[in-house]
Amino acid sequence: MAEETTTPSAAMEYPIEAASGVHFSGLRPDGLLISPASSPASSSSQRVLSSFPASPGDLSAPHKQPFVIGVSGGTASGKTTVCDMIIQQLHDHRVVLVNQDSFYRGLTDDELKHVHEYNFDHPDAFDTEQLLECIGKLKSGQPVQVPIYNFKDHRRCSDSFRQVNATDVIILEGILVFHDQRVRNLMNMKIFVDADADTRLARRIKRDTVERSRDVHSVLEQYADVIIPRGGENHVAIDLIVQHIRTKLGQHNLCKIYPNLNVILSTFQIRGMHTLIRDREIAKHDFAFYSDRLIRLVVEHGLGYLPFTEKQVITPTGSVYTGVNFCKKLCGVSIIRSGESMENALRACCKGIKIGKILIHRSGDNGKQLIYEKLPKDISQRHVLLMDPVLATGNSAIQAIGLLVRKGVPESQIIFLNLISAPEGIHRVYKQFPSLKIVTSEIDVALNDEFHVVPGMGDFGDRYFGTDDV
Repeated sequence: MAEETTTPSAAMEYPIEAASGVHFSGLRPDGLLISPASSPASSSSQRVLSSFPASPGDLSAPHKQPFVIGVSGGTASGKTTVCDMIIQQLHDHRVVLVNQDSFYRGLTDDELKHVHEYNFDHPDAFDTEQLLECIGKLKSGQPVQVPIYNFKDHRRCSDSFRQVNATDVIILEGILVFHDQRVRNLMNMKIFVDADADTRLARRIKRDTVERSRDVHSVLEQYADVIIPRGGENHVAIDLIVQHIRTKLGQHNLCKIYPNLNVILSTFQIRGMHTLIRDREIAKHDFAFYSDRLIRLVVEHGLGYLPFTEKQVITPTGSVYTGVNFCKKLCGVSIIRSGESMENALRACCKGIKIGKILIHRSGDNGKQLIYEKLPKDISQRHVLLMDPVLATGNSAIQAIGLLVRKGVPESQIIFLNLISAPEGIHRVYKQFPSLKIVTSEIDVALNDEFHVVPGMGDFGDRYFGTDDV
């Protein structure tokens, strides 16, 4: 299958060398705003998606059209691997993967009798109309139910679907996603994944015999050769693709606006733990266990922003090792009560550390009143790790940070640690304290009408300390 091209203009192409293994085309012209003064050869940084607001921090902007990426390639070429790597690197955006395989038509009884003769790699094997409907709804901000296809029975699961909600980036993956012009027209970027033909055949035999209960003979009969080298092993090409997507999405806009905002690098382990603690059905002890793991990562990351001094030591081999010395003047401050869940992780990282406490009384959704504080007497001479798992409206954080500043702690010596942050809270905190550092593991979508973070994880304190049933 040849890569779909959108325009002969060199300004609209983002070439990668043929041997890179991944090929992608630029944005469609009708998805761009181009200044009348721009020449066709103007840089891609001068072109922006018309569906994205001009101001990255404009939270009142209308629904943003998601960035749709089509990923195609030969069977077993590594398309899913490429998609997973892109998703992992785009950790600061909401990304959903939609597989064309989910839209296989269920076979009739007659077709099942001759299943070994059925061509699953033909366009007619897919329900393209339903695929178009689903992607169209996602682009308009509506949730959809994606069908689940059973590869053993060659039919769809009639009683279960995969719920997919509105998102920033949609990755549509499949061997024939470039076949239908209507589907291609929905895409902002098209990627073609290459891999060696022999490698693909070996992968497909392994996948279809183990995961889809097919025999080697049927796999060989259905196998269709396509152009190929390297695929998911090509990290350079994937990095280039991710950087291109980030440019079009405006990076995580908040990280560009606020240089002191730090989101820890996401991995599938971190995403997996977030999936667990956000699940409302998770057991209390599991919620606490995986929350503790995430908190430890956030604390360790936050400690990396403390000042250090160079130090040399002699190793057991008699060699000199030049390293660094930890910051000595340090303390933690937890915002009662959720912040207390983060104290053990801090103590595990910093032996003998002093920890103060601040209690903010909540009267209504916006009214916050400081009613208790117990802080080290010399706190003005220390770097402070302020702890609260959720940054929502920012009201409690602003009260606590304001108290620390009044106690003489320089704003730049405060590091605010949390697991999730809402954009509204980040904006409010940085409006008053621009020199503060925030370290978080994920930035969520927004606050709802009840000032709760969404998708969020509910009342963290109640879930962590087991009082949500009281």
